[in-house]
Amino acid sequence: MKFLFFMVLVYTSVFVGSTSSCNKDDTINYENNSTMANGKIKITVNSQTFTATLLDNNSAKAFKEMLPMTIPMTELNGNEKYYDLPNGLPTNSSNPGTIRNGDLMLYGSKTLVLFYKTYSTSYSYTKLGSIENPTGLEEALGTGNVRVTFDEN
Repeated sequence: MKFLFFMVLVYTSVFVGSTSSCNKDDTINYENNSTMANGKIKITVNSQTFTATLLDNNSAKAFKEMLPMTIPMTELNGNEKYYDLPNGLPTNSSNPGTIRNGDLMLYGSKTLVLFYKTYSTSYSYTKLGSIENPTGLEEALGTGNVRVTFDEN
């Protein structure tokens, strides 16, 4: 009987502990991944347009205030295009673990990065948003430098 009581106590402690940490993580993920009201933007590469949704954070809000803009984006690592903004934006960087095709991120406070391949990373970024359907993004961006237009939807 004591053994059964002990096992129930251990199970309860583990379950309650893991549930409370999940709730904490869920809250953090929800805050980091909630989308901005009216946060849809257009990303145009050559003649192909993609719709992206910005997150509800200070970095994405500051980025949206800069729109519209057409910028020359430089190829890097065979998975991303980047552009150094003239002014820094607010940051709240963290390591996402996995970068997804279509993620729009900020590296440091000034480097805007558009990823066109999914891969694991050890770097930290501030996520601005992501392209809703990135099908064809890699082909549109090509292998070299490219001009990209960001505009409100």
